[in-house]
Amino acid sequence: MFEQVQIIRENDEARFAVIPYQEFLQLRDLLRDEEKLEDYLDYLHMQRVKESDQAFHSLADVKAELGFA
Repeated sequence: MFEQVQIIRENDEARFAVIPYQEFLQLRDLLRDEEKLEDYLDYLHMQRVKESDQAFHSLADVKAELGFA
């Protein structure tokens, strides 16, 4: 989403963002559907976590850490 954005400036200040109509429709659909929006926000959160934490943990280690072992 937002791969093709055109910024319109006035006095060197960003005033408007123009996006392709299909992306607008997807965004509108996403914002109207609470469940889709929640899923998208979860996806974005997971992507940030993946970027910030490159360490992988075994299931056994996670269970031990959470007290399930």
